[in-house]
Amino acid sequence: MLPAEQHRFLDALRALLGASHVLHQPQDCAPYLTDWRKRYQGRALAVVLPGDTAQVAGVVQLCALHGVGVVPQGGNTGLVGGATPDASGGQIVLSTRRLDRIRAVDAASGVLIAEAGCVLASVQQAASEHGLLFPLSLAAEGSCTIGGNLSTNAGGTAVLRYGNARDLCLGLEVVTAQGEVLDALNLLRKNNTGYSLRDLYIGAEGTLGIITAAALKLFPRPAAQITALVAVRDVAAAIALLNLAQARLGCSLTGFELMSAYCLQLVQRHFPRIALPFELPSAWCVLLESSETEGEAQGRVRLEALLQAALDAGQIVDAAVAQSLAQSRSLWHLRESIPLAQAQEGLNIKHDIGVPLSHMVAFVESTAELVTQALPGARLVVFGHLGDGNLHYNVQAPVGVDAARFLAEHQGACNRIVHDAAVSCGGTFSAEHGVGQLKRDELARYGNPVALAQMRALKQALDPQNLMNPGKMWPR
Repeated sequence: MLPAEQHRFLDALRALLGASHVLHQPQDCAPYLTDWRKRYQGRALAVVLPGDTAQVAGVVQLCALHGVGVVPQGGNTGLVGGATPDASGGQIVLSTRRLDRIRAVDAASGVLIAEAGCVLASVQQAASEHGLLFPLSLAAEGSCTIGGNLSTNAGGTAVLRYGNARDLCLGLEVVTAQGEVLDALNLLRKNNTGYSLRDLYIGAEGTLGIITAAALKLFPRPAAQITALVAVRDVAAAIALLNLAQARLGCSLTGFELMSAYCLQLVQRHFPRIALPFELPSAWCVLLESSETEGEAQGRVRLEALLQAALDAGQIVDAAVAQSLAQSRSLWHLRESIPLAQAQEGLNIKHDIGVPLSHMVAFVESTAELVTQALPGARLVVFGHLGDGNLHYNVQAPVGVDAARFLAEHQGACNRIVHDAAVSCGGTFSAEHGVGQLKRDELARYGNPVALAQMRALKQALDPQNLMNPGKMWPR
């Protein structure tokens, strides 16, 4: 775009949104141009902050007219560079931060309509004010947005009971690549009237259109939530405990997180005020939570009976059951502090793999051997949502080795080991984080050819100019 055309384009954006909502100066744009992990640094022609769906549509129409790529961005908490523009300076970042209204709560139907820029914690709070639960929960819930959650089909800690973001969404409002508004804010649990357009946009990472609002499922709030931290000998024992918990607790089991002892040691090293309830007696720990409908006393009896049965069966080594809400939050704080402790320790090679539980033990054992053989001294930081087969299988540089250099020199080889191992047993290289920029080559390498061809056809049909988040998921 020539300078004169750039000026006309920016003037048209200012006329549409107001000058204060079109950021152009480098110091104003800077917070929007780097991803959360500080791995990608881009440039942008402008950062725009529309205030409603009509303004989003107007921005996209202008971009289509001028051939400008649009990078949607919510809370900018993604882990694969999916909301960061490229280095050309020719794209705009469209921030949804001002689309932050809860439009409606229909308690009788168990539905909440939220705009895309609503912070996840705000959606949870709005549901709670009506005595209901929106169960999507993840460490970034204080800053991530519901539009980003849906665009990446976020998982989190309650997938075992409630499913991914896709499972929690009834309908969407979307601005298409042509700047039209698709109003598919379906409020019904059943609606068989053609293709599920909702499912095209959920998980598409903004490459097909921009989610501007969503109709979300709400659930009854549990009468009590009971949390326990359990030490187990190995991953096999953790899976045995999971099977026993599912048999005894049924759908009351809402969380089942696996953490290596090394993960918790990292947390203690960098956040010494976060206390463990016991000395680490084994190589692995499980954080499990039961959401009870019949009250805390009965739920506590059921959970303690489960732990006693597991102890008698030799599946667990030690356990601590939270005796208060504060203790429960403290246990979850341990789990949620692992990524922050990793960041304090230094850059690391991150993996977000999914593996069938029937292959999990073999995957963990064989992959650990392969990684440590290839990278002597490397430290494995393994944790995640064992209940749904999703592990964050991360690799930290050896002690004393420059972390940035380790990442630059060994990430490719390490990815091959971990991703090959996951895919070879029917798993995936990206369970919940998405593809973004980071995993484009992995999608090409591991994707089913027929599925890839159909996805490309959809992209071409819905975004023929390739203006929706260009360079994400697919090469430009």
